[in-house]
Amino acid sequence: MNISVIIPVYHPDEKLAKAVRLLGEQKAAVDRILLMDTLEKDGTSILRPYLDAEGIADSVTAVPVKAEDFDHGGTRALGAELCPDADFFLFMTQDAVPADQNLTENLVQFLCAHKDMAVCGARQLAYEDAREEEKISREFNYPEVSGVKTEADIGTLGIKTFFCSNVCAMYRSDVYRKLGGFIRHTVFNEDMIFAAAAIRQGYSVGYCAQACVYHSHNYTARQQFRRNFDLGVSQTDHPEVFASVPSEGEGLKYVKTVARRLLSKGKAGETAGFLVRCAARYLGYRKGKNYKKAAPDKIRKWTLSPAYWEKDPDFTARSGRKTG
Repeated sequence: MNISVIIPVYHPDEKLAKAVRLLGEQKAAVDRILLMDTLEKDGTSILRPYLDAEGIADSVTAVPVKAEDFDHGGTRALGAELCPDADFFLFMTQDAVPADQNLTENLVQFLCAHKDMAVCGARQLAYEDAREEEKISREFNYPEVSGVKTEADIGTLGIKTFFCSNVCAMYRSDVYRKLGGFIRHTVFNEDMIFAAAAIRQGYSVGYCAQACVYHSHNYTARQQFRRNFDLGVSQTDHPEVFASVPSEGEGLKYVKTVARRLLSKGKAGETAGFLVRCAARYLGYRKGKNYKKAAPDKIRKWTLSPAYWEKDPDFTARSGRKTG
């Protein structure tokens, strides 16, 4: 059994080194850790001196990726292509840290217990310094009970049927390859696009609550706007996945749940801040859904992924620029 871990990296902090060390201590041993090293625009690497400073250079393989070539789907797909002998791919983000030494074992066991399962996501726990809204958010999206989702669940779960986050998710490599892997060019949501394709092909998508990582963000309203702008773009660009399962209802349920919990804890001030950030999220989402009507300069200002747009022929034509 070969487990290959693939992590896109750009300007890492102490969490990445901690994750690498814990991945090296897993009960179900990891065979390799690929760090997809997004270079600076001048071609230099921030990652390599970081690895030397942290003393983990010998524990990983760094794969250089030009800044203009980074893509949420394409970069991860490249990592998978570099692990042809892998039985399982574990995709993670650089700010996700295993909660213990059982992460890979729990994910593998859950996948192997369900022969038709294409991918299994882990439970995300909030860091200690997270806002209360983030802690509640993690409880809302990542409950204590494991689950399995199939096409039969679309009518009741809606868009949640396809929810599976590459913050930490393990893929059965043979199914991943059979389905063509991740889409090579997408601004966001490569994980949900794959999960939707798998479910439509008769596979299931799992969630293992016993496999845990720490991961949370204290985003500003502006960061929420930009993140959800890209989310809206991805949903517009993939109507085959998202058109029949709109996400607005789930979003409203989330807002009500978190606000109610915050108020019950006597956190009126944080509730107000949460609602402001939710408004920014919704505004960014709506702008993303209607991005085709937006001026190129606006899109550059709103997106978190400028390199994605400069590779898009329609966008560059509207901008009067040539594609690279």
